[in-house]
Amino acid sequence: MLLRVSSPAKINLFLAVGPKDSRNYHPLRTIFQAIDLCDAITIRDGAGPHRVVFDDPSIPRDNTVTKALRLLNEVLRLPPLLITIEKRIPPESGLGGGSSNAAAVIRAAQKIAGVTIPTGELNGIAEAIGMDVPFFLVGGRARGEGYGEKLTALPDGEHEWIVVARPDAGMSTPQAYRRLDDLSYEWKDFPQAYELYNDFERVAEPASLYLIELLRSAGAKDATLSGSGSAVFGRFTSREKAEDARSVLSKASAPRIWISRSLSRAESLAID
Repeated sequence: MLLRVSSPAKINLFLAVGPKDSRNYHPLRTIFQAIDLCDAITIRDGAGPHRVVFDDPSIPRDNTVTKALRLLNEVLRLPPLLITIEKRIPPESGLGGGSSNAAAVIRAAQKIAGVTIPTGELNGIAEAIGMDVPFFLVGGRARGEGYGEKLTALPDGEHEWIVVARPDAGMSTPQAYRRLDDLSYEWKDFPQAYELYNDFERVAEPASLYLIELLRSAGAKDATLSGSGSAVFGRFTSREKAEDARSVLSKASAPRIWISRSLSRAESLAID
């Protein structure tokens, strides 16, 4: 048995953070979009217990994928699996790499077992791993409410070219929320059009804000953070314009840059 699964990153076209609720959590209003900056996951028959191998030694031994496997073992009969993951999505970037890895393994595990987990149970597994995981089971473009787990699938838009850039330093999500808690601002409602917006820009590091301005000056029709950062992205009308922007950012010594494009729902959920 051999399966290859692309594990896409996400960007947030819109992200408004509400005040803490009675559970001490922040409700969200967000619009997710899957993009083709992807980790590559290969699943083979294993021997003995499941084994998960990352090519990035910084990934902790207990991670979103090992957690997903523990939960899946409670509802599916799976053979021993060897899962290797080539990381391309940087951590602490707001791009959802760990959540996407977990969701990719959940989707693949159902194919391997020949069983479709009921929606309610599937969502419970995803939410137990992390609040971004449910989106990666929906894919494409989706509106998120609650803590991001209440999802409404949206129609696929026209393909857009995306330039993603990340400064050297990451951003801890808890730290970003703590910074927002020190501010007073209105909880913005969903927009009528897909205009980029992200409350975490209020507390972003100067290096991320600098990259946003670079993307705008390099021809992006708009640009903002993804998630809580530290990665930022800009939207372009063609690959050529995205390539030109990458050149501008490279000359300005932007640390890490990727050219990507938006994915349809079918593209983002594909398993080979």
